[in-house]
Amino acid sequence: MRTPSSLLADRWQPSTATVRRAALAALVMSVVIVVTGGAVRLTASGLGCTTWPRCTGESLTPTPEMGIHGVIEFTNRMLTYVLCAAIAWATLAARCTRVWRRSLTKLGWWQFWLVMSNAVLGGITVLTGLNPYTVALHMIAAMGLVWVAVLMWERSKEGDGAPEPLVAKPVLQLGWVLVAVIGLLVAAGTLVTGAGHHPGSPGKDGKPVPRIPIDYDRLAQAHADLAFLSFGVVIAAIFVLAAVKAPPAARARTRELFVVLLAQGLLGFVQYFTQAPEILVGVHMFGAALVWVAALRIPLALRTRPALAPTEAGLPTQALQTA
Repeated sequence: MRTPSSLLADRWQPSTATVRRAALAALVMSVVIVVTGGAVRLTASGLGCTTWPRCTGESLTPTPEMGIHGVIEFTNRMLTYVLCAAIAWATLAARCTRVWRRSLTKLGWWQFWLVMSNAVLGGITVLTGLNPYTVALHMIAAMGLVWVAVLMWERSKEGDGAPEPLVAKPVLQLGWVLVAVIGLLVAAGTLVTGAGHHPGSPGKDGKPVPRIPIDYDRLAQAHADLAFLSFGVVIAAIFVLAAVKAPPAARARTRELFVVLLAQGLLGFVQYFTQAPEILVGVHMFGAALVWVAALRIPLALRTRPALAPTEAGLPTQALQTA
């Protein structure tokens, strides 16, 4: 039985460059949705739409009485559709290439389901009055989406063969240790925000939005400690990769991470000592996404995947197009 995607593949066979651009567009939109989600919080628009999935109990869209906060929250919700369109373009492009990139289409579908689950989590966040733990989980899920988007973008430049390490196993493991430490740093940042200065909204019925009941200064210090640990691991990785003559791409990406992390750390200190002004917090959230992307790309540069001929995949080219 022919599927709509297989019929489309008969008429549209995008180039590998198109697939890469589509995967990059999905990645860019996944970062944009992180930033716009932060804008919702920082403008106190988290409850701009008072319910979910509708904006109010009677209206799908914000009403004039809701003011700018309703517009900001609703706009962020609508950007989810733009994100889904970017993911759909990347997934269909991978499906319609002359040889079906099954691995890429799977990553595209993973992105779609992450978006859907995070939309539901966002609804739960609204319905629970911006519970700080669900807000933090909402951010972490968004970073999970960024992870899969990075993986799809990087895989679009590779073949579908089994991964072949370009360095010794301990060096490859160091790359994943670096990712784990940066992941803890980002997660700690969500807790600092959950206990900090920007609850996201005045709260329902004038009640204050709940905050994480841990001292803000202690959480900020723990976050700073993880930042110092991250710097240490990045510096170690720079020297190790240079010593083992790792691929130039991996060494360049490690240096890029160091620069982005340094800028992010300086911004974090300024933010803390200036009582976290909204604009700096927004830039810091954008920086967190960039740090996460930079970290994820390092271990992916420490291995390669060769291209597979159609017969190696078990099907001839024509069969791959119509399967």
